[in-house]
Amino acid sequence: MKSFETIREAFDWWIKNIYPTLPPELKKGKPVTAWRDYTHKLGISETRMRDILIEFGSFEIKTSIIYKP
Repeated sequence: MKSFETIREAFDWWIKNIYPTLPPELKKGKPVTAWRDYTHKLGISETRMRDILIEFGSFEIKTSIIYKP
Protein backbone atom coordinates (compact mmCIF):
# COMPACT_ATOMS: atom_id res chain seq x y z
CA MET A 1 0.00 0.00 0.00
CA LYS A 2 1.21 3.49 -0.86
CA SER A 3 -0.23 6.78 0.44
CA PHE A 4 -0.12 10.23 -1.11
CA GLU A 5 -0.75 13.72 0.23
CA THR A 6 -2.39 15.10 -2.93
CA ILE A 7 -4.15 13.96 -6.08
CA ARG A 8 -1.35 15.53 -8.16
CA GLU A 9 1.31 13.57 -6.25
CA ALA A 10 -0.61 10.30 -6.75
CA PHE A 11 -1.15 11.06 -10.44
CA ASP A 12 2.53 11.82 -10.96
CA TRP A 13 3.38 8.45 -9.39
CA TRP A 14 0.74 6.74 -11.58
CA ILE A 15 2.19 8.33 -14.74
CA LYS A 16 5.68 7.07 -13.90
CA ASN A 17 4.85 3.64 -12.45
CA ILE A 18 1.47 2.35 -13.62
CA TYR A 19 0.86 3.95 -17.01
CA PRO A 20 3.95 2.31 -18.62
CA THR A 21 2.70 -1.14 -17.53
CA LEU A 22 -0.81 -0.78 -18.97
CA PRO A 23 -1.51 -3.17 -21.84
CA PRO A 24 -1.60 -1.52 -25.30
CA GLU A 25 -5.38 -1.87 -25.58
CA LEU A 26 -5.80 0.31 -22.46
CA LYS A 27 -3.38 2.97 -23.70
CA LYS A 28 -6.08 4.49 -25.85
CA GLY A 29 -8.56 7.22 -25.10
CA LYS A 30 -8.64 8.61 -21.58
CA PRO A 31 -5.32 7.32 -20.19
CA VAL A 32 -3.20 8.38 -23.16
CA THR A 33 -4.77 11.84 -23.42
CA ALA A 34 -4.31 12.31 -19.67
CA TRP A 35 -0.66 11.19 -19.97
CA ARG A 36 -0.09 13.60 -22.90
CA ASP A 37 -1.81 16.53 -21.20
CA TYR A 38 0.12 16.00 -17.95
CA THR A 39 3.50 15.23 -19.52
CA HIS A 40 3.38 18.13 -21.98
CA LYS A 41 1.89 20.51 -19.37
CA LEU A 42 -1.23 21.13 -21.45
CA GLY A 43 -3.40 21.21 -18.36
CA ILE A 44 -5.35 18.50 -16.55
CA SER A 45 -7.86 19.04 -13.78
CA GLU A 46 -7.78 17.29 -10.41
CA THR A 47 -11.20 15.85 -11.22
CA ARG A 48 -9.84 14.23 -14.38
CA MET A 49 -6.76 12.97 -12.51
CA ARG A 50 -9.01 11.47 -9.84
CA ASP A 51 -11.16 9.72 -12.48
CA ILE A 52 -8.09 8.23 -14.19
CA LEU A 53 -6.60 7.05 -10.88
CA ILE A 54 -9.82 5.28 -9.93
CA GLU A 55 -10.53 3.78 -13.35
CA PHE A 56 -7.02 2.75 -14.40
CA GLY A 57 -5.04 2.53 -11.18
CA SER A 58 -7.05 0.78 -8.46
CA PHE A 59 -6.87 3.84 -6.22
CA GLU A 60 -9.22 4.53 -3.34
CA ILE A 61 -9.52 8.26 -2.72
CA LYS A 62 -10.82 9.71 0.52
CA THR A 63 -11.11 13.38 1.40
CA SER A 64 -10.44 14.56 4.90
CA ILE A 65 -11.37 18.04 6.01
CA ILE A 66 -10.54 19.00 9.56
CA TYR A 67 -11.44 22.22 11.34
CA LYS A 68 -9.62 22.92 14.58
CA PRO A 69 -10.53 26.23 16.19
